[in-house]
Amino acid sequence: MQSKTFTVPNIGCDGCVRTIKNELSELEGVQTVDGAVDTKVVTVEWAAPATWDQIVEALKEIEYAPAEA
Repeated sequence: MQSKTFTVPNIGCDGCVRTIKNELSELEGVQTVDGAVDTKVVTVEWAAPATWDQIVEALKEIEYAPAEA
């Protein structure tokens, strides 16, 4: 299993976090999604067949792209 913690600058409310959780949870292989409004930080754990690229693309589609490192 892989895990990544990243910042999503567009997070502004609990609804934003809920949208991210709902969208990423639909990807096969995504195990957990946690987010915090106050820090704008999201942590995702996943296993195959999900990939980091798929997760990023899903976030971009809903306009919650991760901040570039």
